[in-house]
Amino acid sequence: MTSRGALLPCPRRSAVPADDLSGDPSGTPDRRDVVRRGLRVVGRGIRDEPVIFGVAVLGSALYGAGTAGSGYVLGRVTDSVIAPAFVAGRVTGAQVWDAAGPIALVALLTAVGVVVRRAAGGITMYRLQARYRRAVTRQYLRLPLSWHHRHPAGQLLSNANADVEATWGVFAPLPMSLGVAVMLAVAGVAMVAADPVLAGVGLLVIPALMAANIVYQRRMSPLVMRAQALRADVSSVAHESFEGALVVKTLGREDAETRRFAATADALRDANVAVGRTRGTFDPVIEGLPTLGVLAVLAVGTWRVRSGAIVTGDVVQVAYLLSLVSFPVRALGWVLGELPRTVVGWERVSSVLDAGDGMAYGDAEPRPASSGPAALAVAGAGYAHVGPDGEDVPVLFDVTLDVVAGRTVAVVGPTGSGKSTLAGLLVRLVDPRSGHVLLDGVDVRTLRRGGVAEAAALVPQSTFVFDDTVRGNVDLTGTLTDDDVWAALRLARADGFVAALPNGLDTRVGERGASLSGGQRQRLALARALVRRPRLLLLDDATSAVDPRVEAQILEGLRGAGESATVVVVAYRMATISLADEVVFLEHGRVAARGTHAELLASTPGYRSLVTAYERDAAERAAFREHGTTPDTGETGPGTEQADVAPQEIS
Repeated sequence: MTSRGALLPCPRRSAVPADDLSGDPSGTPDRRDVVRRGLRVVGRGIRDEPVIFGVAVLGSALYGAGTAGSGYVLGRVTDSVIAPAFVAGRVTGAQVWDAAGPIALVALLTAVGVVVRRAAGGITMYRLQARYRRAVTRQYLRLPLSWHHRHPAGQLLSNANADVEATWGVFAPLPMSLGVAVMLAVAGVAMVAADPVLAGVGLLVIPALMAANIVYQRRMSPLVMRAQALRADVSSVAHESFEGALVVKTLGREDAETRRFAATADALRDANVAVGRTRGTFDPVIEGLPTLGVLAVLAVGTWRVRSGAIVTGDVVQVAYLLSLVSFPVRALGWVLGELPRTVVGWERVSSVLDAGDGMAYGDAEPRPASSGPAALAVAGAGYAHVGPDGEDVPVLFDVTLDVVAGRTVAVVGPTGSGKSTLAGLLVRLVDPRSGHVLLDGVDVRTLRRGGVAEAAALVPQSTFVFDDTVRGNVDLTGTLTDDDVWAALRLARADGFVAALPNGLDTRVGERGASLSGGQRQRLALARALVRRPRLLLLDDATSAVDPRVEAQILEGLRGAGESATVVVVAYRMATISLADEVVFLEHGRVAARGTHAELLASTPGYRSLVTAYERDAAERAAFREHGTTPDTGETGPGTEQADVAPQEIS
């Protein structure tokens, strides 16, 4: 199955608590542990993109060396050009060129370093994000439906988007911080070379800056981690509200959903405000400390110049370099500030990448499409869903059945009997906890990846229609001809309404097929399965929204098609069931009876009561409309004007 046609996880009502995602139940993780885990993630990113990251670091090192070198150049220009100009009262052209040349050269080298650093650093970050978005999405497609049932769709969207961005966002400041480390080293050497005394005075600022940064990071880490976790909660709640728009509007729950979203959004706002408040408190301190250091250098430097120990250019050089020192420290602080988000993002992303309940595959090849209908067998299959608290909820018990190739089998049973779960087992959306499912005598678990999808097609109860053309919705691969598409539409009895659309096959049907009726969407989904010419076709109540007369035409067409398939249909209408060669009656997750429709009507009271309920309901509604009484009791109904509402689905 193509990725476009992959089943999406169902939304859940509960978002994952933010505190559960922080990496520490207390909400105050150890800073050293955060740094250690964050650096491991950084190392992984560097190994994934070593070349382009190395280019970014080289560019940053050139920038750092150029910036620090500009202090040395400025000091020399002060001594050779500016100070003599004050004494002479004039500046010659040669002096201007002597000053401008070195400054321009250093500026050019610095600009080249900035361009290389930013371009290569951005490419590194975006390539890592793209790489892991693809990895997460591929893993979503590999994981079984049972895994998706345990994870809200909003959380999965956040994993593939916000969490991936947070994981690799550290690579934006990282190359610069490594480069400015070069700046710090060059600046320190140049300051000591100019005047050890002034350098000692100025470098006293470094311990103060480091202490301020340590306090800053300790305060920021838990705040940033909580804010990142709450972003996922907001995404999850928003996705739920959008997915459940029909329920929200029809039940008048707009205000309640607004309040629910507002509560989560307000929590994220408060978390971001706390981050901003902390940053606003420490930024002036970190900015002001180097300024105090520069003032101290100027005061001591003035005294040193008057005593003849140094020249004016030395003071200018040290003061300028000291003003640059705060930047490397700030850059390192930016990296440390990103590490908490990196850790949280990576933990959420790796929880998907490391999910261990993926399906195993063998290397057996399925039979080719030309080999005719598939034979199907289920031997002692049992299955249990995982409940919200991790407990097993049994659904199927020791189900055994054989479907002869080319036959049509109807699976019938009351709600909750396990019919849809059985359909999922037959096409290997999930694997049985016990027993086996055999396709053409081969355990489906031994087939290669994609082998079952090549042989079998499932049309589920809830059909999904893409915001695309009719052709695009039927031919997901883009490789089929219009004749193939029309043939599938005719078999699904969808060719009539498609031909009446404004642009035929090229008509866009809107988001989720909004311009189509429920029955039209079901027939379009059926054509999507039929166009692949499956050897095994499973219809999980896939024609419930179709008129019974049209449904009978579809099933008769499937039975009479030249390239006939083995058909398993989950059904509840007697007209549908009577077309099957054999009926399997499920009750409480077990095969309670099997045989022809007539045989089960005669031998199984539960089956008889179930399949005749639809006809009884239809007769009662007809009696209401015509006489206002029920056929069995003669009791007066609520009124002959009662709307003819479709009976509630009972399977």
